[in-house]
Amino acid sequence: MNIVQTGAPVLRGRAQDVPSDRLDTPAFKDLVEVMIATMREAPGVGLAAPQIGVPLRVIVLEDREELLANLTDAERKERERVPFDTRVFVNPVLKAIGDEKVTFLEGCLSVTGYVALVERSREVEVNGLDENGEAQTWRVRGWPARILQHEVDHLNGTLYIDRMMSRSFATVGHAKEQYAGKSIADIRRALGI
Repeated sequence: MNIVQTGAPVLRGRAQDVPSDRLDTPAFKDLVEVMIATMREAPGVGLAAPQIGVPLRVIVLEDREELLANLTDAERKERERVPFDTRVFVNPVLKAIGDEKVTFLEGCLSVTGYVALVERSREVEVNGLDENGEAQTWRVRGWPARILQHEVDHLNGTLYIDRMMSRSFATVGHAKEQYAGKSIADIRRALGI
């Protein structure tokens, strides 16, 4: 499945709630399967239905161990990045827990080839339904919280470029070159932000 790129109207509107009577349909089950397969093929750690052109409030996310393989132990610890199994949220409602914010480089499958610094809440809680229509709550911190915030933003027509520290916006190649081995504080200092 092709991932919709920035500029497409579906990425800028509020996605529609999924009616409960649609959750048990073959079409909905197929949507979830396609979203997970598309996320993995990209590869990515999250995907919202609008990113494949479907304006529904559905997100999928996972962070597999192989996606963390190129990070050092220090980077994993700093980002609070831990692997987690596939999660599906339908009609998610997200709230920040506490006031603590953290800043890291963030990219998006719908803004291919670029990254920027984005400040997000360190800890969040999401409520919604799973793919079977069962109520669920997930309270997380660190990288899983960042992924959740990024994907729920998609459901509201917001991209990370709307939240980024614009002076940090760079191609992935330039970011690897310029930011390699530097802390977020060092990157911010170098950019004057």
